[in-house]
Amino acid sequence: MIKKNHDTKEYFFHEGCYITELWNENSDEQSSVAKARLAAGESTKPHALKNTIERYLILAGQGMVHIGENPAQSVTKDDVVYIPASTSQYIKNTGDTELVFLAICTPRFEEANYISLAD
Repeated sequence: MIKKNHDTKEYFFHEGCYITELWNENSDEQSSVAKARLAAGESTKPHALKNTIERYLILAGQGMVHIGENPAQSVTKDDVVYIPASTSQYIKNTGDTELVFLAICTPRFEEANYISLAD
């Protein structure tokens, strides 16, 4: 199966970034892939994904990622960030251009598993 994404619409997700769902199909419960865009100086809201492991593959830009109780770490193009299930997380764009990354989830992302940790 090939999913053509040229008509896939980007939307603003309440987490604080723009999302394009590249792959999130009922026929594939095991994984999903979304492209996320975060404007310069912006950050996503603190959140966790219940029962879902997430990986960020940084495509462009630079940022600081916050995972659980660990110290924040810088990320840039080609870095991969591993976020265990149910772990608090957010990412801040520290550059002067967009931060663009793939969010790869296993099992696939479902909004019902999104837990907002913002005040």
